[in-house]
Amino acid sequence: MKFNYLLPHYLKRVGFVLLALGVVALMYSFLISNTPDFMDFNVYALIRQRFLSPVEFFSVVETNFLDELIAGLLILGLGLISFSREKVEDEFIAKTRLESLVWATYLNYGVLLLSVLFVYEMAFFMVMIVNMFTILIFFVIRFNWVMSKSKRQLRHEE
Repeated sequence: MKFNYLLPHYLKRVGFVLLALGVVALMYSFLISNTPDFMDFNVYALIRQRFLSPVEFFSVVETNFLDELIAGLLILGLGLISFSREKVEDEFIAKTRLESLVWATYLNYGVLLLSVLFVYEMAFFMVMIVNMFTILIFFVIRFNWVMSKSKRQLRHEE
């Protein structure tokens, strides 16, 4: 039985646009020292806990939505790039996709293990935030690297 779990190919382009928007917003966020006021919103929070306060469930929180927007754009963009089919999806590409996912998982958890052992306090929190994205980043890099390497090999054989 063959499962069709991949998204349509055209969504890969949408993913690159969302990723580019996310990277631009991330650079904007790094370049400014404070968050812009136009991104302040009241949002619904399922769970929230302020520093040294009890946990609150189902509350409304006033927050600057820029971080959430950046994370959403990066996750959606990388996810669409990762899980959209190629123009021609064959067994080699399926094998490369699986191997790249396994490779990215090993590398992601290697970074996580090193972080648990050697990174502390707020730096650890920052590494965990980045680690949310690394499995998709490692997958996209390795998959595209292997695909371009195989295309170059095919060109040299012709």
